[in-house]
Amino acid sequence: MKQDIEYFGRTHDGDEVQGYLLENSSGLSVRLINYGAIVQSVKFPGKNGDQEEVSLGFDRLEGYLLEHPYFGATIGRYGNRIAGGEFSLGGETYKLAVNNGPNHLHGGLRGFDKVLWEAEGSSTGEAAAVRFNYSSPDGDEGYPGRLDAWVTYSVDEGNRLIIEYEARSSAPTPVNLTNHTYWNLSGAGKGDILGHELTLVSENYLPVDENLIPTGELAEVEGGPMDFRSPITVGERIGEVEGGYDHCYVLGEEASAEPRPAAILLDPLSGRCMRVSTTEPGLQLYTGNFLDGIKGAGGETFERHGALCLEAQHFPDSPNRPGFPSTILSPGETYRQVTLHEFSLS
Repeated sequence: MKQDIEYFGRTHDGDEVQGYLLENSSGLSVRLINYGAIVQSVKFPGKNGDQEEVSLGFDRLEGYLLEHPYFGATIGRYGNRIAGGEFSLGGETYKLAVNNGPNHLHGGLRGFDKVLWEAEGSSTGEAAAVRFNYSSPDGDEGYPGRLDAWVTYSVDEGNRLIIEYEARSSAPTPVNLTNHTYWNLSGAGKGDILGHELTLVSENYLPVDENLIPTGELAEVEGGPMDFRSPITVGERIGEVEGGYDHCYVLGEEASAEPRPAAILLDPLSGRCMRVSTTEPGLQLYTGNFLDGIKGAGGETFERHGALCLEAQHFPDSPNRPGFPSTILSPGETYRQVTLHEFSLS
């Protein structure tokens, strides 16, 4: 196992940002930065031995300091949308930052993706890891309670990228952490992902309204364009879904104690395959519908459907939906999540 630390730049406030390289002997390479606890790069060899960049991001810190579509970011306090930017808890109504039409999205105007995290690296013969920590103050983006959050990224000799989350709060508060890496197993900027084959271990999904807020219904995937229970290319039926896929798939009624299979993504051209397992009850499939030609790492241009996200999480708008699995974390409790990405060749 290999671990390196390098200078990555300075924020507008002059704070130094570090990059962390985790690499195994099979060529799985993951670079992280402590700004936003971001996955800056993931590389893995294809069947021809060519090690390609398979995640979208930037070569330089400046790209992450400007507005961008959450490339590789740790998302918090709440991944996905909260309707109207508000929720009620304990008899009080909390107003959150609104940053997505009428809604609160991905933690607000200054979510966990836009802050500097503390970091500590470790390495053994079997795995290399970086543990990030951030303390979100009471009232941050409108949320109650101080939230202490930890995210640990590990790379092991089993070609797995493991993401482990923990959080504790001083007051009852919603918590829904996730990672927003964009994947293109052909190579970042090397065309679209419509030819990737996707399997989702899900019988149901959450229909959404015009603002991408769940209606509250759990709909069956069977017989329609939302059905990925058997391998099918992403582009096969995407034209039947208005705007493209941006939906939460149901993996279970509650979070699980151990990671369970959630998705398999395969690029037939390169042979690269990624299996996703998670303890979370939901998985958001987002097919890069709003990518619009942004310039990224290596000078590549990221166009619409140039990558997809598989975001392990609780359901969107859960604080306003009593029938959804609860996202409320109370004092004395510990929020935990584990999500695995296992890479192989097919």
